[in-house]
Amino acid sequence: MGKWYDNAVFYHMYPLGMSGAPFQNQESEVVHRFDSLKKWLPHIQALGCDAIYIGPLFESTTHGYDTRDYHLVDRRLGDNADFKNFVAQAHELGLRIVVDGVFNHTGREFFAFRDIQQYREHSRYCGWYKGINFGWNTPYNDGFGYEAWRNCFELVNLNLQNRDVKDYLFDVIRFWIHEFDIDGIRLDCADCLDFDFMKELRWMTGNEKQDFWLMGEVIHGDYARWANAEMLHSVTNYELHKGLYSGHNDHNYFEIAHTIRRQFDENGGIYRGRVLYSFVDNHDVDRIYSKLNDKRHIIPVYTLLYTLPGLPSIYYGSEWGIDGRKANGGDGALRPCLNLEEMQQKSNVSELVEYLVFLGTCRREHPVIGEGRYRELLLTNRQYAFARIGDGETVVVAVNNDENPAELWVPAPITAESLTDLKTGEAAALENGKIHVQLPACGSRLILLK
Repeated sequence: MGKWYDNAVFYHMYPLGMSGAPFQNQESEVVHRFDSLKKWLPHIQALGCDAIYIGPLFESTTHGYDTRDYHLVDRRLGDNADFKNFVAQAHELGLRIVVDGVFNHTGREFFAFRDIQQYREHSRYCGWYKGINFGWNTPYNDGFGYEAWRNCFELVNLNLQNRDVKDYLFDVIRFWIHEFDIDGIRLDCADCLDFDFMKELRWMTGNEKQDFWLMGEVIHGDYARWANAEMLHSVTNYELHKGLYSGHNDHNYFEIAHTIRRQFDENGGIYRGRVLYSFVDNHDVDRIYSKLNDKRHIIPVYTLLYTLPGLPSIYYGSEWGIDGRKANGGDGALRPCLNLEEMQQKSNVSELVEYLVFLGTCRREHPVIGEGRYRELLLTNRQYAFARIGDGETVVVAVNNDENPAELWVPAPITAESLTDLKTGEAAALENGKIHVQLPACGSRLILLK
């Protein structure tokens, strides 16, 4: 029996943005914004999602990644009881909850850093951070220097090789598990984290909760260094993310197919046996609808997101095809306040929500789409077909990035007695070992073989 995270569909919430919380945390009182976030839970369930990645959540100074207090929910969102209630309601709907874990750095208002500011060399926390040097200074004129994440001096890099720091953070994570009953952690900046820290984290969380899931934010590098039996279950597949939009904009399915062949081909894929986290947009990159030159490509893009190897993720609002570019105002443009009722009345892509429900239903009713062996069947610049092959059934997926309809003869990956179009329920034609597939312009089809 597999774990819940082996074949899950995720929904990604950035709560500070979507609830309309102010950017600066200058609140003296708790403001209960979780009520607006809870309204999204039935919508997320109806989309066919299995899990929510939500964060950052914990008390911070601005954007959520400059942690002030790991034990408190950000007062701009609510209090600990509000989040506990949110998790309980999600669980009642069958939705797992994965939270942001920001362990590479803290904000400057975190208690250990403030202690160093006050007591300097005499602080017991000097070893908690990297590069503390009382002969240096910072842009904040602290009278000492420290290592900052990407030279952003509001983010002070923790020393994860320090036993006290590790023990403190592990106690924090146990608190999240016991207090809120969370199901996993997405590790911010996992490509900056100490490997031994992640190994201990895997062991500790597995003992606290057997099916606890760890996913890391990794942008470059060999994903197998992080996603393996000793450390994390999964990492972000930024390599595929890039191909999913540029492969359509350039009418070049070779880019996507080459990435997947390298990563997951049944004969030699370097990440076979691993399940990476797939996405077309998130809180750090432009919205997929803004990135596509031909907006009709949104359908084949999401088809590939759901059917290629990986765990698909929808970033809040993108199910309606909303726009968002960093150039229009930094990260804030990617993290807008959205009113659920208003969004349900308007959409840039009227059929997209219904289509995502269809794709989620397909993954749930035919787990082979997420778990089956990957095999490429047909490839041109503008058409691409592949199979997800299992023991009992196989699904063939075909996509078209051309502005005109396409007619394909796709080699059947198995000997099948029946071929059924999963969208229409109609039988598909098989002739001389090839499946006859007619694709609409910028369209896709999923065919079940038994």
